[in-house]
Amino acid sequence: FVGDLAETTALLWPEPAAGPAGHGPRLHEVVDGLTRTPRGQLPALVAGWLDRLDATGRWALLKLITGGLRVGATARLARLALAGYGRVEAGAIEEVWHGQAPPYERLLAWLDGRAPRPEPGLVPSFRPLMLAHPLEEPDLARLAAEPAAWAAEWKWDGIRVQIASGGGEVRLYSRGGDEIGRAFPEIVGAVTFTGVVDGELLVGRDGVAASFNDLQQRLNRKAPTAAMLRAHPAFVRLYDILLDGPEDLRTLPFEARRARLEALLARHRPARMDLSPLVPFAGFAELEALRLGARDAAMEGLMLKRRQSPYLPGRVRGLWWKWKRDPRAVDAVLMYAQRGHGKRSSYYSDYTFGCWRDGPDGAELVPVGKAYFGFTDEELRQLDKWVRDHTRQRFGPVREVEPGLVLEVAFDSVHRSPRHKSGVAMRFPRIARIRWDKPAAEADRLETLERMIV
Repeated sequence: FVGDLAETTALLWPEPAAGPAGHGPRLHEVVDGLTRTPRGQLPALVAGWLDRLDATGRWALLKLITGGLRVGATARLARLALAGYGRVEAGAIEEVWHGQAPPYERLLAWLDGRAPRPEPGLVPSFRPLMLAHPLEEPDLARLAAEPAAWAAEWKWDGIRVQIASGGGEVRLYSRGGDEIGRAFPEIVGAVTFTGVVDGELLVGRDGVAASFNDLQQRLNRKAPTAAMLRAHPAFVRLYDILLDGPEDLRTLPFEARRARLEALLARHRPARMDLSPLVPFAGFAELEALRLGARDAAMEGLMLKRRQSPYLPGRVRGLWWKWKRDPRAVDAVLMYAQRGHGKRSSYYSDYTFGCWRDGPDGAELVPVGKAYFGFTDEELRQLDKWVRDHTRQRFGPVREVEPGLVLEVAFDSVHRSPRHKSGVAMRFPRIARIRWDKPAAEADRLETLERMIV
């Protein structure tokens, strides 16, 4: 069994009659070719490279081009390697990385000691985001002993973004540093200040945020239509400020940065932006009650930030915590199983599950979600065997199974969805428990899910 589409393509690609023609393309040929070749000529270029390689070489080339290496090779790992090579802090690489472009000559010259650090200058550049740790019970006890040291705000259910403005340019970055401004032109066009701010991208009107399901209508669309802009208007709820003009504020404590952010908003009053409000509380018992009641469609829970914390890149323990609301759960019946990818390509590891509803011929199952994590390796082997032993029909890599196994499925929220036969869609479903003990007839009904819609 193959693990992914790149391997499949490498194996199916027709061998030239005379066999591979010499060596394949060098690394610099691939980079230069993909960078300089017009889009319409790229298929012929890649096909020519594939004709020069054997199956293993084709596989390696396709993995390189798509970036889907599946061996833990990430941009973060590359930056750590460069930090080790140049004997500099990883944060120093992060700071300048997004202002560089292949083949990274200025960056490498700096690391070699042949040139100064390549500062981004006036060009707006991504700065690594500060992230929060999940709050666990032992952590909560320590925080509760000093409530005055912490500020609380709602954790909004959108996508984390950074707005960078300078030198007459505005860029909107995702949390991974991808530039997404073309997909949200109304946000880019609303920026009237110079600096870098951090916030949550949401969809809604008049400052009222809609659910993540509404935001999804805008995601992965490179150029939204006018109708999409009207139906799902976006705005940014700001959390923090990194740069105010050219002044770097990241070493200031959170309280001071918050005051500077409030002042910036008061001066410029940018459209499609507002400030994430702080949540007043006297003690953590009161705060926990607020968290448990956070069932607004756009809320995931609470954020706790130490008032004296600087803005540091990455997930620094002890400064910021995310205290998410408890997940919801239903008992659903396994309906279909699909082979996984990579090291799971020999196992049925992707599971579609459903709930009961009344049909024309009595009770029937309708799919309500799909999950492929939440279980151990041993449980995966047990599930795989159960699927093989209880298969009804096969559809390529997918098997339909007898309705006999109940899975307890945890999820963050549920929304209406006309794309699904059941009419609902789960947010972040995962397998919480395998209910070997529970008869399928006792699994939850669709009405149970519908009552959870926010």
